[in-house]
Amino acid sequence: MACICGKCNDNPFDNAMKDMDKAAKVAGISSLELDVLRKPKRTFIFTFPVRMDDGSVRYLEGYRIQYNDARGPTKGGIRFHPDVDIDEVKALSFWMALKCAVVDIPYGGAKGGVAFNPKECSSGEIERVSRGYIRAVHKFIGADVDIPAPDVYTNSQVMAWMLDEYETIYGKHSPGVITGKPVEIGGSKGRDYATSMGGAYVLRSMKDITGDNPTVAVQGFGNVGLNIARILSSWGYKIVAVSDSKGGVYSADGLDIAKVISCKRIERTVTRLSGAKKITNEQLLELEVDVLIPSALENQITGDNADKVKAKIILEMANGPVTFEADKILHKNKVIVVPDILANAGGVTVSYFEWVQNRRGNYWSEDKVLSMLEKVMANAFTDVRKWAGAFKTDYRTAAYIVAIKKILAAEKMR
Repeated sequence: MACICGKCNDNPFDNAMKDMDKAAKVAGISSLELDVLRKPKRTFIFTFPVRMDDGSVRYLEGYRIQYNDARGPTKGGIRFHPDVDIDEVKALSFWMALKCAVVDIPYGGAKGGVAFNPKECSSGEIERVSRGYIRAVHKFIGADVDIPAPDVYTNSQVMAWMLDEYETIYGKHSPGVITGKPVEIGGSKGRDYATSMGGAYVLRSMKDITGDNPTVAVQGFGNVGLNIARILSSWGYKIVAVSDSKGGVYSADGLDIAKVISCKRIERTVTRLSGAKKITNEQLLELEVDVLIPSALENQITGDNADKVKAKIILEMANGPVTFEADKILHKNKVIVVPDILANAGGVTVSYFEWVQNRRGNYWSEDKVLSMLEKVMANAFTDVRKWAGAFKTDYRTAAYIVAIKKILAAEKMR
């Protein structure tokens, strides 16, 4: 079975640095210029106490990294996962800096996390973790400094608790300090599925490659995987396979995504869907489909299994699902990889829209949010595609070149 933990292969930060060096070599950017992007600007590692339901107190380790703020306040999600560690957070914060530059929004990159398993905790315990995290970092975040958002195993409710804790500490309303909030307390319409919508818009921009009714396999059926499957299915794409951490299901005729979503919500896994063939995550990655969408964690396609990938396009909705070694194999095999720093940038884009709405006190319709998101994602894809053609390189390298040049230009101006 393919590992879905994301920890069994390459160090994600090492992979990110290799990708950056490759892009710099292609674009003629000097190693000296890159020094500013080799290390994060600020790193916070801390422990904080959480009282559990049984009365015991656990001390959890938390992280927040503000990687680069040359283009604006740093921005990035907070991840709750037992495997969170400093190298993962460092890679994620670096990718966020690049992601914001690729879609040209005025943010730097950050990321955070807490090493614990929310699946084993009650709602009350998760709330206390959320509030404890903010008490630990509140001096170092803010609407003009660093703006957290949801990530793996965090959601709008977690953001609501975090915002409430921050506002309780400072005694005033500060909606712009956190995005991905519920609409009722200043969240943006469309934010809960914005990451998926952004990826879908990018994929639709590739219609000249995919054709009208491409077949799609989606690995990972959390918020991002579920919503991109739902969106693409409504557009007429044939979703033939989906999976979660317990395994997957397949139907050559296409899955009824509404039934898959219902099964996931009731049974807490897609594997109990009736009328579909059971498959492993490894088998899903190797299906003969037009589009493969990894939406779980990093390091899913590696040097060990990249040669077995038969998809024409890989749309990276997870962060870092394809390793550096796998990229070389896929490129040789003419598989187009749409990199995470472009494909899944819809979330941070609508987070930016939310931040703007919070600052202005003027809130937009869902149609306006989606219209603006489509324009941003289509423009970013066109830009990356142009540079890929100009440098005769792959999309990931082109996206890195676009982002690095923008960040370095801001650094030089400063």
